[in-house]
Amino acid sequence: MEMLACHLNRESEMPLYEQLYDYIKIEIMNGNIPYGAKLPSKRRLSEFLKISQNTVEQAYEQLVAEGYVEGIARKGYFVLAYEDLEYVRTSKVEKQPKKKEEKIRYDFHPSRIDTENFPFAKWKKQTKNIIAYENQSLLLMGDRQGEFVLREEIANYLFQARGVHSSPDEIILGAGIEVLLQQLILLLGNDAVYGVEDPGYHVISRILAHYPNEVRALEVDDRGVKVNSLDNSPVDVLYVTPSHHFPYGSVLSANRRIKLLNWAASRENRYIIEDDYDSEFRYSGKSIPSLQSMDQADKVIYLGTFSKSLIPSIRISYMVLPKQLMEQYRKKLSFFQCSVSRIDQHILANFMKEGEFERHLNRMRKVYRRKMEKTLAVLKPYEEKIKVVSDLSGFHVVLNVENGMSENQLVKKAKEANILIYPLSNYRMDKKANPRPIFLLGFAGIREDELEESIKQLLKSWEFDV
Repeated sequence: MEMLACHLNRESEMPLYEQLYDYIKIEIMNGNIPYGAKLPSKRRLSEFLKISQNTVEQAYEQLVAEGYVEGIARKGYFVLAYEDLEYVRTSKVEKQPKKKEEKIRYDFHPSRIDTENFPFAKWKKQTKNIIAYENQSLLLMGDRQGEFVLREEIANYLFQARGVHSSPDEIILGAGIEVLLQQLILLLGNDAVYGVEDPGYHVISRILAHYPNEVRALEVDDRGVKVNSLDNSPVDVLYVTPSHHFPYGSVLSANRRIKLLNWAASRENRYIIEDDYDSEFRYSGKSIPSLQSMDQADKVIYLGTFSKSLIPSIRISYMVLPKQLMEQYRKKLSFFQCSVSRIDQHILANFMKEGEFERHLNRMRKVYRRKMEKTLAVLKPYEEKIKVVSDLSGFHVVLNVENGMSENQLVKKAKEANILIYPLSNYRMDKKANPRPIFLLGFAGIREDELEESIKQLLKSWEFDV
């Protein structure tokens, strides 16, 4: 080859060697420089283009590294790529058109928390203490089950607050309940048949949709899941929220708890998954004991999270496994590495050790109780057409709306007013089970000074006389 007629833009931000490399590569791909062709020598090309030999050499070496060109000592550089080699070149990544942002004024999601009252200064102090030179070992991988110091704090807290019997060795930490559930599904095997409350928190159902396991929906009433429906059922593993059913808020009755524990104890492969997602927030009477605290046969798998009690973004959840399952976990799933930042784990451990977590819970119970009371007070004048279900706990109330509109109409009306409201049908496996318009009204994530106005705006959108 005589010469390369490459036009170099000396004012471009792209380096000259990169422009030359780009040009030669495209010419090869287009077949203009055929297979086996010899490229001009570095000296001749540098003189022709009026650039340094180092610039040419950089371009050639990049082509060699990517396999387009072969360098042969004392002979030169030869093209290796065939002309039919596919190549698609874009000058820049195409920008996707921006989606129009919806201006949501109020979001009544039942899982939203109050962020205004988070103890930023206390958390910042713990963060500063942990992120220090003397803690450089935290930059390395830690315990596969999670940091022992945090598992120890969780075990102490669970025993004091929920009566849960556990040791740090039986606790596994994960970045969210979803991660832990996937490990649990692998541990229990493909043949396990799962039962879930319906309506309920169907995260496990959505996860199981990607596994071969069968899932059965179980009815719920005002005393919790109907345990009798398990008698002639193939269910092996039951996922329940016994202390505060999601979303109705009912408590699994004492009789049903005993029946459920006896059901699990009657066969070797039966287990109960107890999701104790927001047990800290009960605003009337004593807290409801955990199901695990009553378990004598070691059949309850206990799940908990800091998403409601602290902050969702920390992504720290935990699972307490029965001893026999813990042994199987170590044999089968020891390759799993803890998915939570070690730094965050130590910050939380210190936060708990110094009593800040307990103080935070005490403050937030008062905040959420005030919000719930205000919510109930605002809705009371409309009780003829809005039946409110509340057990003075949790982050939401359930509304049975009877103003002649359908569920879809009510959702649409609210959205037109830039308000998000969540129907019960979102939490049902059987979408036809209850055609009435029932909604979950989350109050925790709405500012306290805006709560009354937000509910009134929702009622206005539903054409109530406010």
